[in-house]
Amino acid sequence: MKVEQTILKDCFIITDTVFGDNRGHFFESFHKQKFNQLTGLDVDFVQDNQSNSAKGVLRGLHFQKGEYAQAKLVRVIKGSVLDVAVDLRPDSETYGKSVTIVLTEDNHKQLFVPRDFGHGFIVLSDEATFFYKCDNYYNKPSEGGIIYSDADLAIDWQLPADQILLSDKDLLLPTFKEYTHSINNQ
Repeated sequence: MKVEQTILKDCFIITDTVFGDNRGHFFESFHKQKFNQLTGLDVDFVQDNQSNSAKGVLRGLHFQKGEYAQAKLVRVIKGSVLDVAVDLRPDSETYGKSVTIVLTEDNHKQLFVPRDFGHGFIVLSDEATFFYKCDNYYNKPSEGGIIYSDADLAIDWQLPADQILLSDKDLLLPTFKEYTHSINNQ
């Protein structure tokens, strides 16, 4: 397991060692002791989630608020996605900054997204199966989000707008400025 710090503090790219031969391949996708030692974090994952999506499906930018904030370890089992993490910690020197990475079934890379980050992905292949671990349980009233097309975040989703497929809920998410205003007035 190789751990690489991104430009966002506590947000890591994980590259697993893959062992392959003529029968296929094997890799250890998570090892708590190694993960904690290499990242310096103590993370206890409690929930696994998986989604399957067609090309152009964009899920995000999502997060859980307050006591239900979640750290995530994300990867792709099938296909290819552009994965995005946005630092939403107001006291962070990288507040409002983002990191992107292409995750594929072949590169076996994972992204660790800390608590209090926005997260999203868009499917680049014809279909993708996306898998992630969470360190806290999902709580519907604690859902939050920021519109994917926010001008201040300026994320390049790598597909033209007319090829992006969004849920009705994700179309109604606030802008980054609206989100910032809401947390400053709490």
